[in-house]
Amino acid sequence: MPMLEQRRTTNILLIIIVIPLVFYILKILSFIFIPLIFSMFIALLFLPLMRFLGRRKVPKLISIIIILLLVIGGLKIGIELIQLSSKQILASDTEFFSKAEVKIGELKDYLSENFGIETGEDKNIVSRFFQKENIGSTLGFLNRFLTTILMTVFFVVLWLAESINVHKLLNNTLLKQKYTSIKAFMKIEKDLIKFIKVKFLMSLLTGIFTGLMCLFFDVSFPIFWGLFAFVINFVQMVGSFISVILLSIFAFVELDPTSSLLFFILSITGVQVLFGAILEPIFMGKSFSINIIAVLVMLMFWGFLWGIPGLIMAIPITVFIKIILEQLPNTKVIASLLSGKS
Repeated sequence: MPMLEQRRTTNILLIIIVIPLVFYILKILSFIFIPLIFSMFIALLFLPLMRFLGRRKVPKLISIIIILLLVIGGLKIGIELIQLSSKQILASDTEFFSKAEVKIGELKDYLSENFGIETGEDKNIVSRFFQKENIGSTLGFLNRFLTTILMTVFFVVLWLAESINVHKLLNNTLLKQKYTSIKAFMKIEKDLIKFIKVKFLMSLLTGIFTGLMCLFFDVSFPIFWGLFAFVINFVQMVGSFISVILLSIFAFVELDPTSSLLFFILSITGVQVLFGAILEPIFMGKSFSINIIAVLVMLMFWGFLWGIPGLIMAIPITVFIKIILEQLPNTKVIASLLSGKS
């Protein structure tokens, strides 16, 4: 018994040491792990198409090329939309910025008169965001972004070519039994594909209807705001809130504080509620449910670890972890806690 207790104590101490070390490695090597995990989700999404092409006797190399062309086509459409929204912003006159200065000045006066809150007297508040020193950092961001895209495409090829095999990896590490690993892999694939499809569709519809609301209420840059709503909607729960708040602040500058501003805020809130709070849970299904507290914790953790990419991937990673924990007898309780089931 003393030997058994000593071994258990040693294992606990090893876990306490190893877990922070793993998180530290994930943080330091984020430039590798972020594209690796992103590429895994992309590869899982296209696995059914790979199998379909395989049944049609299409060579694996040709199948990978077809999928890469689809991915590149999607990226090209996204880049074209970004360029279109950028041209729209650059072609606009400076009336918005002058309006913003007036509205911010009025807000500062209101806060000072009614609440005694004094703010700085800096002039041209809005234009500070467009100074050269702030724009200069954009080049560094674009460099990191392009590097991440290229690494993601590289890893997608490795996943699809089965140079990195999730099934074998699970079988040789966490899940030692062949049947268990196959069952876990099929459930991971099924649930993650379902999540990505539903999330993409709901985010796309959210972006489209947000842009249409901007057009209807004559709010500037509808393409930009549609793209923003589409991208930020991938951040579970928090994304919808950020989208409504930022767009409401922007509309406050452009629209008169009358019924039109109120109806616009109600409209974009209704879009978020319809697609995010009503339709998305219906399409996801009860089997996919994750505890709200677990969602918030995972968002904070992965957001701290990997920033915006971590926020986007937090829920798929949580689903992946939950399915693995469900297959191991000693960790089923933790999986139940994540899913919110008693």
